[in-house]
Amino acid sequence: MEVRGLYFSYGKNKVLRDASFTIQEGEITTIMGANGCGKSTLFNLMTKNLCPRKGNIFLGGRNIQNLALKEFARKVSIVHQYNTSADDITVERLVSFGRTPHMKMMQARSQEDEEKIRWAMEVTNVEQYRYREVGRLSGGQRQRVWIAMALVQSTKILFLDEPTTYLDIRYQIEILELVRRLNREYGITIIMVLHDINQAIHYSDRIIGLKDGRVAAWGAPEEIITPECIRELYGISLGVTNVEGKKFVLTV
Repeated sequence: MEVRGLYFSYGKNKVLRDASFTIQEGEITTIMGANGCGKSTLFNLMTKNLCPRKGNIFLGGRNIQNLALKEFARKVSIVHQYNTSADDITVERLVSFGRTPHMKMMQARSQEDEEKIRWAMEVTNVEQYRYREVGRLSGGQRQRVWIAMALVQSTKILFLDEPTTYLDIRYQIEILELVRRLNREYGITIIMVLHDINQAIHYSDRIIGLKDGRVAAWGAPEEIITPECIRELYGISLGVTNVEGKKFVLTV
């Protein structure tokens, strides 16, 4: 995926200004930056929820604005920050909607559908909850269910909007380890938004740092994460050290 000269405004409020970068296939790319820097807007533009005022986003050489939603959905799956469902729906049924989205199709699932649904539940470790109601699950368990629903679309690109928000540290790490496994073992290109700087460093191959709607940093974490970069992105002076060969920002 390639972003070229992207601009976006809400009325007179300019949110993105000339954003350009390339998402490398087979990598985990994380978008990070201070609140209000344009992360969510960029995410929504890249997932066809918004249209750019100026500039283009290309997927496989084609402008995504020229792709019908069904065609786009065959290439890209998305887990948004806020997801809701009926509390009494079972895990299996919710996951199956990623493969057979309409209730009336539930009785017409093919063997391939069944295998994909089973695989998605197994890889996200929610198969044990398949007959449980989603409303009875913890936040971390529900997040894995939503990821499973995205996986059954069988796309090569997965977008995650702040997948660890509101989760305690145990579930944050579980989700991020799952993300790494999906990338390393199954070759899925991951594009996600994260708030935690150190998690972004540890779990990303590339980082896109936004500041006031512009791309202020872009590259491998080991190369771009410096005290100067942190000061540029967040307006605060923090030390950067090395822990077991990885950059680590001293946030306290």
